Amino acid sequence: MSEQVHAPIIVEDPDDPRLADYRELNNQPIRTAMEGDEFFMAEGYMAIDRLIDSGHQLRSVLLGPTRVKRFLPYLERRELAGVPVFVADHEVMERIVGFNLHRGVLASGNRKPYPAVSELAATATRLAVLEALNDNQNVGAIARAARAFGFDGMVLSPNCTDPYYRRTVRVSMGEVLHMPTARVADDDWPDALDTLHDLGFETWAMTPAADATNVWEMAAPERLAVVFGAEGPGLTDIAIQNTTHRVRIPIAANVDSLNVGHAAAVTFAAVNRPT
Repeated sequence: MSEQVHAPIIVEDPDDPRLADYRELNNQPIRTAMEGDEFFMAEGYMAIDRLIDSGHQLRSVLLGPTRVKRFLPYLERRELAGVPVFVADHEVMERIVGFNLHRGVLASGNRKPYPAVSELAATATRLAVLEALNDNQNVGAIARAARAFGFDGMVLSPNCTDPYYRRTVRVSMGEVLHMPTARVADDDWPDALDTLHDLGFETWAMTPAADATNVWEMAAPERLAVVFGAEGPGLTDIAIQNTTHRVRIPIAANVDSLNVGHAAAVTFAAVNRPT
């Protein structure tokens, strides 16, 4: 084993200050205040795998005793050099995080600063733009599908949920950590769509409106940004007015709508289809 390997640290006190990153995991308002723009959580081996490969710097790891053996090979990786790995038994871990955490595998990582929309768009060709999505799982599902179908960035409106919230990272299987993401400033939405137009992007507003163009009849341009709204209300009128096309996914007449995560996956597949 390499000289970088260090032994896990056994913790028995749930109030140990070194474990501050892991407290109140199920309380989103508290977590938002705690994490800010500083750090985020990854839960489960898959998410931690993707975290290690993403270039985000790890802060620490917290494991249950039964998870240590599987985690030992990670300690040989250079990304884990100097990163404290804490081990707590089930009862102590439950008191630390605030609930019964079945996976017993957590890591915290430092956040990278968001790039400006213009900076992200300058090097991208396929963008997912999310307006006011407030469901963490939907954002995670969209990020995962975007990565799967070759989209190379996300743009979030100011009132969109945190893309690095623990559930978002978990549902995305850690793929959101590999998705370059820009968050629009409060006074720059929906004008950010014009920024994309100035950089040569076509923008598609996804809507169930019957008079919108069928996505399967749309030819994807060289640079495309697909804009999605929240479950229920969908895109705001002003966002739709600032896009170049209104596009719909044709579905059975007796079905009201698709979940936005599913709709995004269908759209990304349609954009990525062979021509």
